[in-house]
Amino acid sequence: MDGQRLQPKELTPLTRTCCILFLLPGTLNAKTFKNRCMQTTLTQTDVRGNEDCLYLNIWIPQGKREVSTNLPVMVWIYGGAFLLGGGQGANFLDNYLYDGEEIAVRGNVIVVTFNYRVGPLGFLSTGDANMPGNYGLKDQHMAIAWVKRNIKAFGGDPDNITIFGESAGGASVSLQILSPKNAGLIKRAISQSGVSLCSWAIQRDPLTWAKKVGEKVGCLSDNTTVLANCLRATDPKALTMAYHMELLSLPGPLVHTLSITPVVDGDFLPDMPENLFANAADIDYIAGVNDMDGHFFAGIDLPAINRPLEKITASEVYNLVKGLTADRGERGANLTYSLYTELWGDNPEQQVMKRTVVDLTTDYIFLIPTQWTLNMHHQNARSGKTYSYLFSQPSRMPVYPSWVGADHADDLQYVFGKPFATPLGYLPKHRTVSSAMIAYWTNFAKTGNPNSGNSDVPTTWPAYTSEGGYYLEINNKINSNSVKQNLRTPYVNYWNSVYLKLPRVTNTS
Repeated sequence: MDGQRLQPKELTPLTRTCCILFLLPGTLNAKTFKNRCMQTTLTQTDVRGNEDCLYLNIWIPQGKREVSTNLPVMVWIYGGAFLLGGGQGANFLDNYLYDGEEIAVRGNVIVVTFNYRVGPLGFLSTGDANMPGNYGLKDQHMAIAWVKRNIKAFGGDPDNITIFGESAGGASVSLQILSPKNAGLIKRAISQSGVSLCSWAIQRDPLTWAKKVGEKVGCLSDNTTVLANCLRATDPKALTMAYHMELLSLPGPLVHTLSITPVVDGDFLPDMPENLFANAADIDYIAGVNDMDGHFFAGIDLPAINRPLEKITASEVYNLVKGLTADRGERGANLTYSLYTELWGDNPEQQVMKRTVVDLTTDYIFLIPTQWTLNMHHQNARSGKTYSYLFSQPSRMPVYPSWVGADHADDLQYVFGKPFATPLGYLPKHRTVSSAMIAYWTNFAKTGNPNSGNSDVPTTWPAYTSEGGYYLEINNKINSNSVKQNLRTPYVNYWNSVYLKLPRVTNTS
């Protein structure tokens, strides 16, 4: 790996790595997951994983006698802030979060998960040809290309590939369908709680962060050739540990600390994402968010929102708004604060104030850019159809206040069928949610229409248009009344027109 560190991998090594089962005599007992890519531990005090990590996993829905043929293929891209994660996901009682069995069997599809490089090894960039970045995105692309070439041998249809992902994985899905490098590879796509137009999905000043990482590992140079060569020669563990996400004593909102991310490199991403939607004109697309996706982030920024006995103040809310809107200065902060507090009255209750904070972070980090993305996809579409959803099954975390809805990543357990795989941990209502999501997702993978396929669905989900603004609200009470219109329209209109037209403030320090 030393000669290829902080560089894109060639397709040949990936093919060899993934296809080793064809080179060994007999049958490979493929029941254990390989190493995830090198990354910090959750506590960010050590390194886990390995540079030898570009492997993929395949689940096929077939009995002992029959062999499936020409099945739809669903390729999963995991999230983790472009810093963490692996193709198997977290392990709970020997049941991995991203185990594809329930989706494969219930939806009669092939499920593929894979690893890609994360953190500095996956996304560090000098902003020029010396270290262009996007290595993790290129790993994802190579995995999709491998599936395209080889999935027929596993009973899959190489012309019917759906990519789906969540958070940074959802943003990755969005970036993959916008990249010209994927022309002809992808038929459909699903972005859960993350799109290419999220503020955190693209690093606009990668050289600054390359220099900061360089300082920590002794690579001190303003010459990008020297800096890149030094970083490539650095011990990969030291390089991985040189950047981590601060969660305490933050100088500003947590979302603004996500810094080692994809870049516009002029190649894989030839332009800013908002200018590339013509590349996705024939790709069917689902995108949506959880109704309190920002709760996790809000809880880091203002911990008192999860403490019933602690109060937050209006000035704390204003300071958070000011931090989120730093690129539009004081005017942006004042307009945004006025919009979100206009229903407070003179003496708002604490629950109202705390929910406002969660709504604000959900909107800014996830919902507003997702609505922008849905509009851009629809407006640029030729044959591609567009669908929007809002996931609102309340969080199952007992330590959260009762008013908390669906937090970030709460949807994953339902998409991957955990209420069926580990039934003792769930109630019948949770199986209702999981069954519906698997049905919609796999129908969409098969036909491009979430309502048509192998699985019955609880209600018809209409396509999204800019005029109608239809979306499906997904929870255990899902029925015909779950089809709604114009999700948070006043806030969407504010952020995507009024706010964007405000003059950008260059010095936000």
